[in-house]
Amino acid sequence: MPAEEPGPEQSDPQLSGPEQSAPDRLAWRGRTLPPVQRLGGGVWSIPVPIPDNPLRYTLVYALETERGPVLVDTGWDDPTGRAALADGLGAAGFGLAEVHGILVTHHHPDHHGLSAHVREQSGAWIAMHGAEAAVVRAIAGAPASRWIDRMARSMRHAGVPEEHLAALRGLGGSPTDDRDGAGGTDRDGGTGGGTDRAADDDAHARRSGVALADALPDRELAHGESAGVPGRDVRVLWTPGHTPGHVCLYLDEPGRPSRLLSGDHLLPTISPVVSLYPENPGDEPTDPLGDYLDSLERIAALAPQEILPAHQYRFTDAPARVRALLDHHADRLAELHVALKHGPLTLWQAAQGMHWNRPWSELGFLARHLALSEAAAHLRRLVRTGLAEEVPGTDPALHRAL
Repeated sequence: MPAEEPGPEQSDPQLSGPEQSAPDRLAWRGRTLPPVQRLGGGVWSIPVPIPDNPLRYTLVYALETERGPVLVDTGWDDPTGRAALADGLGAAGFGLAEVHGILVTHHHPDHHGLSAHVREQSGAWIAMHGAEAAVVRAIAGAPASRWIDRMARSMRHAGVPEEHLAALRGLGGSPTDDRDGAGGTDRDGGTGGGTDRAADDDAHARRSGVALADALPDRELAHGESAGVPGRDVRVLWTPGHTPGHVCLYLDEPGRPSRLLSGDHLLPTISPVVSLYPENPGDEPTDPLGDYLDSLERIAALAPQEILPAHQYRFTDAPARVRALLDHHADRLAELHVALKHGPLTLWQAAQGMHWNRPWSELGFLARHLALSEAAAHLRRLVRTGLAEEVPGTDPALHRAL
């Protein structure tokens, strides 16, 4: 599920003073687990570890309500994660059985993995965006082999060599091989990879004992509407790109700075993977990168005063972070367009020519798979904006610049 190995920690010039020494920031820099934190305004931050992953943890947020806490994401489902979530809730003064509801930012197992367990222990409802619910239902309705076969056909058409396809059929070796960052993320400075995340996550989840099919939602969230948190002003913001139904949650309550619980959409120094999904209903052509860039613009216009992300640490100045991400993807699109001007390329050839944070020759199977699918999202964006096209009648498919 992760992307590329993180590079050196980037500086945060917009932050200074006490915020630089906040416990979550110090823990990230020290490569330790942050403490459970009371963030004020009835919000708690609970770190839940991710096994064998340099990002180490997902930050689960507990929102206090008169009916019990409502969680934003739940974390990775294994014995350590279950204990961390239960202990974190205990430190906040709650028992697991008191959880009233779960708001899922997106279905990846480091965010949605423990949802079924929490519902079993508490009777809590689970809510996610309708587009994300469609993904979960699609995964639940078919074996992982179906997605593997479908991806293999698509990748063969993209010019992927047989040895890579053979590795795909074998699910890429061990679960931790080349898995270098939770949430499917990549470093801005290194322009990491992407992935067909539904199939990749499903295969990894099945090997790890995470049953996404057991966590179908009870409710669906709609953009611009209340998230249904009792007594709290929590609004749903649909922010597709990292996944089709990713949501952020906006808290704008009296006496507190406006806050954005951003999931993987907006992280302080990491760019979330944006890639094509194989399970879109009807197989319609999609433009996930375009969706992501549009979503970023909406967040910049909203300008929340504080961002509470699912990984790393809290930060401020959302507009500046959005500008950095927009520039990042503009550079990648320009790089790919220039490459296509030199002659038609398959997707496999295009991915090899892009700048990743390790040379292509040093990327293992899963890292190449991640890079390939993120390159596909960028190529799709060039086609949708009229800057490239598929050469008719080619198989493997060639693309050329316009």
